[in-house]
Amino acid sequence: MLLNPPALMAKGDPDAGKAKSAVCAACHGQDGNSINPDWPSLAGQHEKYLIQSITAYKNQTRKNAIMYPLAMSLSDQDIEDLGAYYHSQKVASLSYDEELAKEGESIYRGGSSNGVAACIACHGPNGKGNPGAGYPVLAGQHAPYTMIALKEYANGNREAGINNMMQSIAPRLTDKEMKAVAEYIQAMGR
Repeated sequence: MLLNPPALMAKGDPDAGKAKSAVCAACHGQDGNSINPDWPSLAGQHEKYLIQSITAYKNQTRKNAIMYPLAMSLSDQDIEDLGAYYHSQKVASLSYDEELAKEGESIYRGGSSNGVAACIACHGPNGKGNPGAGYPVLAGQHAPYTMIALKEYANGNREAGINNMMQSIAPRLTDKEMKAVAEYIQAMGR
């Protein structure tokens, strides 16, 4: 049994990825830490998740009018290099509302009374995800971006994860719970 099948092994070169990241930096920041809280930070994200996401934009299995034209010009090697580069970057520490983050921590770690499973089950105790299972890093992501993503999952406008799991979870969160969880996720990057 192979522990690291070739298809799952990273082949990207972070130095080459840095050289290719100039266009990405306009939205996602020079080091992968976006300065616009509505756009995702890529720093520290799992390489495999980044590769799958960019490839999904390129193939239009994940729809985004901004990302599609940018991703379609990338080769497979470009995508792997970008994934390696952003994975190697450090997540920036962001300020956050302590009281709201504390409410969010309760949901993240223990779920909600609406039958929402604890986020910790897939994304881990520190928000570092599970790269083997395809669950992304959440820690340090901008709260506004996380809110946008949760709303898209809840409205059925975004697909992701195993069996689109987030599309069944997000609709059961209230807006207040979404906001609290998003704030806690932002705080986790500290």
